[in-house]
Amino acid sequence: MLTPPSPLHRVAIAGAALSALAVLAGCGGPSRDHADEALATKAAVRPAPAKKATVQGLPGMPPLLDPTDVYAADRPNRLSPVVKDFPSRVYVPNTNSNTVSVIDPKTYEVIQTIPVGAQPQHVVPSWDMKTLWVNNDRGNTLTPIDPKTGKAGKPVDVHDPYNLYFTPDGKYAVVMASLDRELVFRDAHTMERVKTEPVSCYGVNHADFSPDGRYFIVSCEFSGELLKVDTARMKVVGQQKLPYEGAMPQDVKISPDGKKFYIADMMADGVWILDGETFTQPTLLHTGKGTHGLYVSRDSREMYISNRGEGTISIFDFTRNRLTKKWRLPDGGSPDMGGVSADGKVLWLSGRYNAEVYAIDTRTGVQLARIPVGSGPHGLAVYPQPGRYSLGHTGIFR
Repeated sequence: MLTPPSPLHRVAIAGAALSALAVLAGCGGPSRDHADEALATKAAVRPAPAKKATVQGLPGMPPLLDPTDVYAADRPNRLSPVVKDFPSRVYVPNTNSNTVSVIDPKTYEVIQTIPVGAQPQHVVPSWDMKTLWVNNDRGNTLTPIDPKTGKAGKPVDVHDPYNLYFTPDGKYAVVMASLDRELVFRDAHTMERVKTEPVSCYGVNHADFSPDGRYFIVSCEFSGELLKVDTARMKVVGQQKLPYEGAMPQDVKISPDGKKFYIADMMADGVWILDGETFTQPTLLHTGKGTHGLYVSRDSREMYISNRGEGTISIFDFTRNRLTKKWRLPDGGSPDMGGVSADGKVLWLSGRYNAEVYAIDTRTGVQLARIPVGSGPHGLAVYPQPGRYSLGHTGIFR
């Protein structure tokens, strides 16, 4: 979540962070049917035999490996030849320190600190996966990092880059210019502006794409709204207000079968479930206080939901269509944004208000490490990750 544009928002968010719990035990232990299995080793979800027609995607978009599972390319350790030789690292943007902490996931230690521009919000893998872009929101720049060497390059001028996405065909970067109230489409390589789409909502921040790549859903956190955007036309084609007073939508993720979008809401304390095709009013699933980040397991079975306001992670089972577990961080915390390790065994999350990063075992929910970093850690990227190309944010791969 970016620094809000008013003191009122700062007070509300700080209050949510201070309510974090300090209990180790989860509300429910690992489910009995796979309590002793590591998520990285289980077979992928196989839906009942049905239609398997080829998804007619956005022209130029690589076709889905499996039209029944948009995450089929993200299986454990299935690294692209482009990234297979990159060292495994966790890149943490510290919004208040104007740095990126680099963690070695084997030792759980910070091995490098990279100075960047003002208020870095997210570390975003490029569509071709060769570059990591640090979004310096108030610095109005993107800092490129070479994930092979860990070295930062010359910053590129880009105004108000709160978050960054890429169209599935790899042609354009989509800058979430939150304070400018714009979606800015830029050349994916040069970052030259191609088209600006003004929006009437406040605080555009997160998004995810439909299975065919022809549209994407965007959350507007400060006005509690959702947008539907036509990818090829680069145009907003739908807009709705969430049915909750004070709604503050955050991360967006699509279900493996591509039929539903999930939108975290830190004020409604849950996840909105939306039909992207019809774009009708979504329903709310309560998960925990300060719901913020959404991450899909490597086998496409589960989704990890960070509840920043209470120091917990809720587990949603896609096949059962319900919550099954809740993990609590020892000594509390403020789990925010992050990603899953390449082997699927560790969930990494930034501790936004605690200047730390959490490493969590995805089989048991046990905290493996709590690593001190800079002030205000936000959209950390685990890299490299499996997949053929990146749609942006901290790592949405297809």
